[in-house]
Amino acid sequence: MRVAYFINQYPKVSHSFIRREILALEAKGVVVQRLALRGWDAEVVDAEDERERDKTQYVLQPGVLRLLWLGLGFLLRHPVRGLRACGLAIAMARGSDRTLVYHLMYLLEACRLVTWMQEFGAEHVHAHFGTNPAEVVMLAHALGGPGYSFTVHGPEEFDKPQALGLANKIRHARFVVAISSYGRSQLFRWVAHAYWPKIRVVHCGLEAAFYDVIPLAVSKQPRLVCVGRLCEQKGQLLLLEAARKLGMQGVAFELVLAGDGEMRADIEQLIHAYGLDDRVSITGWVSSERVREEILAARALVLPSFAEGLPVVIMEAMALRRPVISTFVAGIPELVVSGENGWLVPAGAVDELVAAMREALTLPDSQMAVMGEAAYVRVTQRHAIAREAAKLLALFQEHQE
Repeated sequence: MRVAYFINQYPKVSHSFIRREILALEAKGVVVQRLALRGWDAEVVDAEDERERDKTQYVLQPGVLRLLWLGLGFLLRHPVRGLRACGLAIAMARGSDRTLVYHLMYLLEACRLVTWMQEFGAEHVHAHFGTNPAEVVMLAHALGGPGYSFTVHGPEEFDKPQALGLANKIRHARFVVAISSYGRSQLFRWVAHAYWPKIRVVHCGLEAAFYDVIPLAVSKQPRLVCVGRLCEQKGQLLLLEAARKLGMQGVAFELVLAGDGEMRADIEQLIHAYGLDDRVSITGWVSSERVREEILAARALVLPSFAEGLPVVIMEAMALRRPVISTFVAGIPELVVSGENGWLVPAGAVDELVAAMREALTLPDSQMAVMGEAAYVRVTQRHAIAREAAKLLALFQEHQE
């Protein structure tokens, strides 16, 4: 089967789960075409991502004027389909938080996609994220491209489903993937009951090579690691409040923030204001291998998120036999079982977060090892990429045109 994949930006350091999914499908005999809006000028720190970049076609790489020329040429050659797709773009602009110009730009991007997919012989196209990638493949389908599906991750899609026109995207899709039961429930809210069977759960996954390794003992160092974009939804500012309180209680600890993002300056300022310069460090963007090393060097992963889908880094930490401290948010409680393989605290509750961090730092190594083993068992049962890719392939085949 020949399947096109469309992503806003690919490869990307935080999108390793997409790469794993594509490679797992290829291992099952699927021929995958990689399409993205942008990514050629993005920072790439992983050798596997460099290889993926060489395999990817970029819609915006020729420049906007060239895209406009190619798009208008396509629409003039296919006026009936073009009018139908233009009407759909206008309908998507109503109620959107973006002007009509953006949606007409998505239409031009869709023209480029259709040409490439027809040359490739794509039988289906799958987009990741229910934001503009889902709209572009929907418009491409209206222009004569193959049937489409898309994976919804959250939390952005859950924050503004009406502005994103999620209901329209679901109605036109062959099927829609949610990465957790919680995510599926949020999509159920925005479409009639008749469309619910379209929405299926396929987890993000980890390849066996990631977790079929000799277990490393729990770190003797009082170190915790938080992996993720430095942004409001990940809760790093609250984490620093908790770190400050932990230090005031006399608990020895080191906290590593692995990642980068738009809130880095705010976070660095708070680290200094709280006198945590010798306890908290920020790595910046790091490779997948470096993330692995940081997780293994810590006693636990801490991710006090305010909004999520189901973070892949939680799966990675659990696969490496490290317990997780996180929040009762979105799909996280479907994987992390408080008291068994980690700790769950109410989002925004700093004192509960402090207590969980203190326990992770002070529990005997033997108890941490038991929790880590329980984490490994649960995540490998639920998130093996070969099994999840097989589910996705079955959906592609079921919905072939």
